[in-house]
Amino acid sequence: MIESTLLNHYKIDTLFPAEWPAGKDHDDSSEDEQEPARITKRKSRFSVLDRNASYRSSIPGAERTKDGVENLVQKDEPDPLGGPQSVIQILRQRGLPIEEDSKLRNRFLLSSTTFSPSLFLAQVHNGDSTDSLLAGLDFLSRSIEKKSASLKVLVESNFERFVRAKATIDNVYNEMRNQGLESDAQPGQRRSQGRHQSKNSGQFKRMSMALPSLGDKPLPNDKRKNALIKEMEYGVLPIKVPLTEVAVKAEEVWGPALGGREKEDSLKAVISCMEKHRSLFELGSSISECIKRRDNEALVEEYIRTRKAADDARSIVETSVENRIPLTDQEVNQVIVTARMWADVEKQVSDFKREVWRKLAGTHFSKHPASETNKSEEHMELISVLLELGVEDNPIWVWLLSRYDFLKSKITTTFERSRVEIEILRRRLANSGKPTGRQLATYLRAATPDGSSNSRFDSPQVIETWDHIYTCLTTLLSTQGGVLGEVIEFWETVQSFIEGRAQKTLPIGIDGASRKHHRLSMDGVKDLSNGAQELIKIIREELVSFFSDPPVEDISLLFSPIPPTPDTPRTPHTPKSATLSPFVDSRFKFDPANVPPPSPRTGESWEKFAFWPPYADSLSGAHYLAKILLLVGNAASEMANISFMKDGARSIDTLKFMVGTVRERCVSAACAAWNHDAENCKVLEDWTQAPDRHDLTNMPKRFLHVESFLLVNLQKLLYLSEATKRPDAPEVVVPPSGKVLQSVRNQFAASIYKALSGMVEIAEQEKMMDDSWDGEDGLAVPVDAEENADGKRGTWDAQDRNIRILLTLSNIQSLRNDVVPHLVGQFETFFSVKLTDETATIRDVLSQIDSRLFTSYVQPISSRLDKIIRDGINAPSWEPDNTRPTDARPYVYKVLLSLVLTHSEVSTTAAPLTAPILKHLLEALSGTLMVCFKTKPRFTLSALVQATLDVEFIAQTMNNYTTERAGEIQNAIYVSLDQRTDNEARLRLQDELQEMRSTLRRLRESTKVEFVCFKRTRMNTRAGEGGRPDSRPSIASRPGSRPR
Repeated sequence: MIESTLLNHYKIDTLFPAEWPAGKDHDDSSEDEQEPARITKRKSRFSVLDRNASYRSSIPGAERTKDGVENLVQKDEPDPLGGPQSVIQILRQRGLPIEEDSKLRNRFLLSSTTFSPSLFLAQVHNGDSTDSLLAGLDFLSRSIEKKSASLKVLVESNFERFVRAKATIDNVYNEMRNQGLESDAQPGQRRSQGRHQSKNSGQFKRMSMALPSLGDKPLPNDKRKNALIKEMEYGVLPIKVPLTEVAVKAEEVWGPALGGREKEDSLKAVISCMEKHRSLFELGSSISECIKRRDNEALVEEYIRTRKAADDARSIVETSVENRIPLTDQEVNQVIVTARMWADVEKQVSDFKREVWRKLAGTHFSKHPASETNKSEEHMELISVLLELGVEDNPIWVWLLSRYDFLKSKITTTFERSRVEIEILRRRLANSGKPTGRQLATYLRAATPDGSSNSRFDSPQVIETWDHIYTCLTTLLSTQGGVLGEVIEFWETVQSFIEGRAQKTLPIGIDGASRKHHRLSMDGVKDLSNGAQELIKIIREELVSFFSDPPVEDISLLFSPIPPTPDTPRTPHTPKSATLSPFVDSRFKFDPANVPPPSPRTGESWEKFAFWPPYADSLSGAHYLAKILLLVGNAASEMANISFMKDGARSIDTLKFMVGTVRERCVSAACAAWNHDAENCKVLEDWTQAPDRHDLTNMPKRFLHVESFLLVNLQKLLYLSEATKRPDAPEVVVPPSGKVLQSVRNQFAASIYKALSGMVEIAEQEKMMDDSWDGEDGLAVPVDAEENADGKRGTWDAQDRNIRILLTLSNIQSLRNDVVPHLVGQFETFFSVKLTDETATIRDVLSQIDSRLFTSYVQPISSRLDKIIRDGINAPSWEPDNTRPTDARPYVYKVLLSLVLTHSEVSTTAAPLTAPILKHLLEALSGTLMVCFKTKPRFTLSALVQATLDVEFIAQTMNNYTTERAGEIQNAIYVSLDQRTDNEARLRLQDELQEMRSTLRRLRESTKVEFVCFKRTRMNTRAGEGGRPDSRPSIASRPGSRPR
């Protein structure tokens, strides 16, 4: 008490403060200033009448108002429950503003009329245990008994005073009642009475003058106005108003003290009731704690106890009503306490059930991800809790229904959103423009013959779009965490509940009340089966629609989340619907005022395929579509393995139709892209030497890689060879139809035709004018750029038309001999067909293109040689003046020099073409010689010798390239010369033959360096490449050499 008094006096929190409180400086001065006023007030002559002040000042620690007047409420009180600290100290530690708010402080002080027991226990003893509260209850009881004993002792010690006071009061009462009836009294008595009245009349007179009139009754004479009679309300009427005011003030002063007795009785009754029914009071808090801890097992146990107590109280009431026996006070208290407890518990359990219903309806999971392992059994735990507590609706049916609604909404929402997201990516690709020739060449060169994946076979934007398409379809069709996997798991769960396997671990509830929920009705089983079939149907129809329908035009789905509609699925007792939350991806966020414009309509093949990225090449398309078809095939096999799908042939047919439709659409899109790339396959030609053959460019090898890549992936696309097949499931992945296979077959042949046409086109151009290769866009670099830098690979002059034609001729021979047969065999192996007609057609086309290009190259050279020969023979100076020519004419050297240049160009560009080209040119110039000689009517001996010398010199120089036809033409030339010569010239020519041979030998020796390129070498000699000497007629065998 001493410590409490010190703390309250100095208004500090501890007896050892670290510094002097700053507020104490002002408090001391204010108290000093108010002290004279209090002293003055105590010295007033009416201070004797101020009973309130005298009484209050006698109470230590009384609270003082703003006017300096004290009341019965103390500044601080010790803890009524016997705590070591005072009430104010504890509240200060709690941080409550008790210094500023006196009303709040009075609610914690027992001496105040506004004392609140519940608030006192909630703030002062909120952390006390049950034992501490019981100890405080004992302390409070002893304190009350101690105060009652002290009051009893006070009455006994002052009994005589009370008796004397009673006699005095009776005498005063008799005098006041008989006042005014004593007319003849003694003067002394009158005077004493007059003095007594004069002493008090002044005060009452002044008070009566200040009050209004009291009622309508006429007042009696002044002598009887204070008499204790009925008419004067027993002397109270004149002072009724002052007494009322005094009563009010007395109530303010004595009310708290007098009300303590009632509070004491009330507290005793409450304590007694709490003591007797403590277990009932603890049930509500126990259930609340169980809910907070999420201890469902303990909650069920406490709820069972609560129900038992409620049943006991109900039994008491029913027994009393049946027997018509009134309840005792103890029974009434028990019923009231149990009713209040049951109402509180029922409210808590009802709220808990509502929360469990909400969680149950929102418990959706997939068993495959590792993070969902624990959650997969959460719904069983929630169902068990509801069955234990007892519910009207079947929690198993509610959860299965909510699961069905959730999956149905998820399938539709996921498909719709995936379509919009894919369309947004398609629009951005379409509006970004088509790739240049340089870029397309870079993508096509990335093809590998084994069909393996390569991130360089298309642009990053196209690859990103393909990846997103594949990801979306995986999210829908995968059985490992996809929507289809959730549907299959849903049906497996439904089967476990239908067969009763899942209910084995579920409780039957209190008194078996939940046993009825363990069985699903026949209608419920039928509805669940129909619901699962509907989910499969929605997936199948949405998938077919995605591949069959054109691209969507409305993309407003991504503007904002869709608001709930009346059709939004909801489940019983669940405040929220089982819908998907919107996805968040920066790629699909855009301003509604700046929507990506639709794809431009330019007649491209991809415009009608919603699943094909704009301007995607056939390589990326075939690769990703093969993966997508594999995903579709696996999904169809998993669907066919579901029990209700196995039982219906029609269901299996719908799955076959789904796979066939998707495959046909994918093949159509892939063939369209294949056709486009075949038309642009010419961009693969960069006129660089092949590493293994210098007479070829990289074009044949790259074309082989592109075609092989497409064939490998198209084989996967058509036959789904890698699809998973369950041994006990019906076959839904059937071989492709003849229509689909024929379209691939036709496109394969067409791709070869178009590729060859492109090769011929760029070879026959007068000048390379491909702008796509001239401009440096910085986005794509030829694959060979780095290889050319090290000097190991050569690059031909693409501006030279002859070089382009020679290289193309060499490439076509490689295609005809190696590439095309390999591709045909690969196609026949992959697709199990024979390309007999296509092979013959391709061979004819290759022959035609080869002849066309061969002619395109040799025709200008033949024309030039023809002109040289015609000009030389028809020149007036061709016939020699003397009869013995010693040299060939200049045109012969021009012809041979032209052939040397041709030989050099062909042998350095495409060496295998040297012999065929020179043979053809030799035949052509031989024919020109014959024509020119036939134009002359007669040949003199000198002209005959000169013609023979020219023809023989060319024939011997080009001996290695002489063909049978060239020999025949030369023989015809000699016959023609002989026909235009007389007999004398023939005879004289025999004498000139030896000299002619010497001249030819000398000419060949003198020109062997110039024409050494025409000599046969052992390294480059091949079968059939050299001339046939026996087929060329010699000078001795000419007709003119034989005598007639």
